[in-house]
Order: sequence, then structure tokens, then C-alpha cells
Amino acid sequence: METWIIIGLLVALAIYGVSIYNRLVSLRNAVRNAFAQIDVQLTRRYDLIPNLVEAVKGYMAHERETLDAVVQARNQASAGLKAVEADPANAGAMRDLVGAEAALTGALGRMFALVEAYPDLKASQNMQKLQEELATTENRVAFSRQAFNDAVMRFNVAVQQFPSNIVANMFSFNEAGFLEIESAEKREVPKVSFS
Repeated sequence: METWIIIGLLVALAIYGVSIYNRLVSLRNAVRNAFAQIDVQLTRRYDLIPNLVEAVKGYMAHERETLDAVVQARNQASAGLKAVEADPANAGAMRDLVGAEAALTGALGRMFALVEAYPDLKASQNMQKLQEELATTENRVAFSRQAFNDAVMRFNVAVQQFPSNIVANMFSFNEAGFLEIESAEKREVPKVSFS
């Protein structure tokens, strides 16, 4: 009789462990799915930047250093995105992407500041359309980032809480990194002004 009780408890414990494992897998997949939404928006942003640079190149030929900085920052951010795509729960890769995104936002901000000095460029319909698309994409990235960070929070809580932390440690479920922008200035969408 005691043997059956022990076997019953072990089976119940195993079933509970499997349910915890399955919940962790589900939460990790939710993080991956949420990052896939960011990936779509960031890829769209990266695809717009060469068109934007091309549109301003004729007007800002002597600002080559600024344009090159935008292209280089875009390429670094794109490489960071690819690294995170492989494992969105990798906190180190996420930190690298955040740094690359901050550099890209700064380079775009400098370019838009220079655009202000060129009235014909500011008035160009092509430039206005590209800036509008970029601003819309930035908003989409912000919404996607919020959903991703919510998924990361739920996953990290499950990884940290008892008793799921025991299962998480046994099966190498590590905490995921948040996609955060480091300062208030970097959180702002680049200003688009045609006045």
C-alpha cells in the first residue's frame, strides 16, 4: 500500500514537472513570437534607410560623413537584429541590438537636423513620404517593443519563481533580455518638421 502511495506521489510530481516545463516552453515561444513582430518592423525601418539616404544624397553631397554614419549604423543594427533573431531570449545579443539601435537613432537624428538646412529637400514630396513612413515605423516598433517586453517579463517571472525555477535551471531556461532604450532622448522618434 505504501509503495502505491509513493508511486502515486512520484507520478503526480512528474506530471507537475512536465506541466511547468511546458509552461516555460510556451512562455519562451511567446517571447520569440513577440520578437518576430519587432523583427518585421525593424527590418522595414532598415529597408527605408537606404532610400532615405539616397533621397538626401544629392542635396547633402558635402555632408558625406553624416550619410556614411547613417549607413554604417544601419548595417550594425541590421547585424544585431540577425544575432537576436537566432535566440530572442539571449540577453547579451539583445544588449548589443539596443546599443546598435541607439547609434542608429542618433545618426538619423543628426541627419534630420542637417535636412532642416535644406528647404528644397524638406519640401520634396519623396523626402516627406520617406520621413512619414519612418515615423510610422518607429511607432510600430514602439508598440511591438512593449508587447515583447511584456512577454519577456512573464517568461522571466516564470524562470525566477519557485518551483518553476528548479525546472528552469534543470533545462537551462535563462532569463531573457528586455529591449529597452537607454535614455529619454533615445526614446523619442526623430523629429520630422516641414515648417
